[in-house]
Amino acid sequence: QGQLVESGGGLVQVGGSLKLSCVVSGFTLNMYDIGWFRQAPGKEREGASCISSRDGSTVYADSVKGRFTISRDYAQNTVYLQMNNLTPEDTAVYYCATDYKCRGIVARTLPVGSWGQGTQVTVSS
Repeated sequence: QGQLVESGGGLVQVGGSLKLSCVVSGFTLNMYDIGWFRQAPGKEREGASCISSRDGSTVYADSVKGRFTISRDYAQNTVYLQMNNLTPEDTAVYYCATDYKCRGIVARTLPVGSWGQGTQVTVSS
């Protein structure tokens, strides 16, 4: 299914913003839904957002709705996650992955496709 590489993580203060990137190779963005997931220390991995390969529709977990925005750039083969108004509860390793019908968000079922290596986001208070 190809490869995914995340970047853009870092240390940010409460209320700050970060923009994560997920560059894909070996396939195009109209072939797979792409989801963003996160895993905080001691917690299970959870879905944050997903963008449909078919029509670009988006879905968000309740915990990030209104603060995070997912988007994609076909020319750059990249999916972005703009994160605003960050809180310490957003601290986690963020991963992107290929998904099917955005089940990672809709059904809370972690996808079994390709995953990136993750990028750390730390929000300090």
